[in-house]
Amino acid sequence: MHDSSVGGPLLWPADEPWPEDEPGRPPVRPVQKLADVHQLRALLTRAWARPRGPRENLLSAQESETAERLRAGHDPALLPAGPQPLIPLAQLYARDVPALTFPEGTDLLQVLWAPGYGIEGCSANVQLRWRRAADVHEALRTFPEPAYVECDDHVPEPCLLQPEPVREFPPGHLLDRALEERVYGWCAQQSVSYRSDLSVAPGWKAGGWPAPFTFRDAAESDEDEERRCGECGGPLEALLTVDSSEWDGASGSWRPAETASDTAKPVGYPYRTLHNPTMMTVGRGYTLQVYSCVRTPSHLPRTIMQ
Repeated sequence: MHDSSVGGPLLWPADEPWPEDEPGRPPVRPVQKLADVHQLRALLTRAWARPRGPRENLLSAQESETAERLRAGHDPALLPAGPQPLIPLAQLYARDVPALTFPEGTDLLQVLWAPGYGIEGCSANVQLRWRRAADVHEALRTFPEPAYVECDDHVPEPCLLQPEPVREFPPGHLLDRALEERVYGWCAQQSVSYRSDLSVAPGWKAGGWPAPFTFRDAAESDEDEERRCGECGGPLEALLTVDSSEWDGASGSWRPAETASDTAKPVGYPYRTLHNPTMMTVGRGYTLQVYSCVRTPSHLPRTIMQ
């Protein structure tokens, strides 16, 4: 709880209520519990890590039975209804992300959310807590969990963060036409991709430029509701980027040098994959941009799939 992380645990005051959200609609198909998600991932991680002979199945008969049971889920009608506790998405200490602007008197940012399909927009299913770590005299030791998980792809696998500062440039949709033509013309001469190699770093990110839009266009202007705070209508700024991978085939130039090999992981690397240690997928492999209110950072954030 004293580290910057994805997926918790959080430095949370023992006397502060844990945030909850009322599901927009009850699930209509079997759902998994949070423990099911982590148990299944652990089972598969161990299986992929051990050596296999020719034509040997990935899972033993007993493991296959366990995996099928975990995937089958539970009848939502038999699980508690009503408001559900949020789960930790990210915790960032100011010492680890010096380029991120923290409200005066705070040095800790905590982001929590409901791991369902309603992750876009501005609602209580994504919440921020800005606090001063020294003010937490007694920390919560046992964290509430939701009765079920609507979307296991939105459950982050706990990861210790070791942030690295990088230099990037605005995404193409924020450039004016004349500058865009100059930049893309220069990139063509240099045989590099502005979008993939230069503009916005892929992967999970705090602050910086917002992610480029992929499957749809950006809002037309700053006056569009999508680009304004849902509580006060004020301007927004990019706070946190939640990506489906740290790099992909197009953005491989951002890949860390220590993970240059597809087959060999760094010594002591604890996660199943190099490019997606959080085991999260946004949409069909997109990015979720979390924007915070410039005027009042404590307002509900706005999230946009980009």
